[in-house]
Amino acid sequence: MAFFHAWRFTHFSPAATVRTSNPERLAGWRKLGVLLTGVSNPKPHSLALPDFPYTNHFLSSPNGRLEAWYSTVPNAQGTVALFHGYTSNKAALLPEAAYFRSLGFNVLLTDFAGNGGSAGYTCTVGYREAEDVRTAFNWVRRNQPGQPVILYGVSMGAEAILRAESELGVSAQANILECPYGSMLQTARNRFAAMHLPDFPMAQLLVFWGGVQNGFWAFDLDATQFASHITTPTLLMWGEADPRVTREETDAIFQNLRGPKQRQDFAGSGHEPYWKRHKARWEWKVMEFADKYSHQTIANGTAATNSTLVHHQL
Repeated sequence: MAFFHAWRFTHFSPAATVRTSNPERLAGWRKLGVLLTGVSNPKPHSLALPDFPYTNHFLSSPNGRLEAWYSTVPNAQGTVALFHGYTSNKAALLPEAAYFRSLGFNVLLTDFAGNGGSAGYTCTVGYREAEDVRTAFNWVRRNQPGQPVILYGVSMGAEAILRAESELGVSAQANILECPYGSMLQTARNRFAAMHLPDFPMAQLLVFWGGVQNGFWAFDLDATQFASHITTPTLLMWGEADPRVTREETDAIFQNLRGPKQRQDFAGSGHEPYWKRHKARWEWKVMEFADKYSHQTIANGTAATNSTLVHHQL
């Protein structure tokens, strides 16, 4: 059962089926059905397109061909590369991309391998997606040499950024990270908790088989450990009502970050885009952080500063 669940969780279906609802929204009989058969996980697609000028690009990643949208603005002060979450795609980040453009940044939105217009049907929930982050980052560096690059990631996208910087040599000007999970094991536990079910031993078995099926040790997919190797200036954001990422996980990641760091919590927000409930606060915080580090002197790909700031939503 665990083997089957792990396969369904990390492999999207080419069939146009209906994706299983979030675990916290499932009724009792649906929970039983998911436990017996696993989730329905069609490949994420979207018909939405940018309402701003853009060009379509295909990037060559170790995971296969990636589809990306690139949009430039006059006299750009840098580029923001945006990375989506699990069972999502680049179109989900169009509102964020439009806001970064209004701040004077070029934007690159990339579908992770297995998602959207990119090749494949496999998702490793942040592990191999880190290779896609590196691919997109290197593409921006080649096309906009000398300009600052800010990495923006949501959930799995944030996790992939952390691994890319910790283990794959990516060194951005700054990171803006929304709700990265503490570890693969903890996020599996949290999903069982959201369904009000005991997590042992299924969470451990899911992580074990998910890694074995995809050729890596999934217990090492751990953002708290990645953070301890990262000196890039980082803004970490979290929703206080998030059922999938706990305060303890977020605190541990923030504490372990070695570089300049800021923290913004959003009261009442769950595992969702924070601009939906706190538009003014989210925009102000992103603007303040992005503007500060896009104007820092670039030295070895990072900004020279030593400040640590902590902000909380009042």
